[in-house]
Amino acid sequence: MEQLTNKEEEIMQALWQLEKAFVKEIAAILPNENHYNTVSTIVRNLEEKGFVSYTAFGKTHQYFPLVSKDDYAKGFMNSASKRFFNNNYKSMVSFFAKEEKISAGELREILEIIEKKQ
Repeated sequence: MEQLTNKEEEIMQALWQLEKAFVKEIAAILPNENHYNTVSTIVRNLEEKGFVSYTAFGKTHQYFPLVSKDDYAKGFMNSASKRFFNNNYKSMVSFFAKEEKISAGELREILEIIEKKQ
């Protein structure tokens, strides 16, 4: 799955939240002020990439995501794991532990999840 630019991901976050929306509705909930034409261009790029589609209402389009947030997150994390940790998830978890981004308690919770699946 293709990785999105920061702006594309920001717009996808808005669409995942809204589920379906017109460009003006997407622009209205973005964290930074974005010009309608800029948002419209990025949404059309997302359509070309296969991330969104639309329902036409005359000349206006109501957009909706074709890729779920979970599916994108899985692809993104798999790609990051491959690029930075050679697909070694132990190294990835160790990295977050060393950077103090994950606590011992959270690691125990992760172990419980893993043990329940086995």
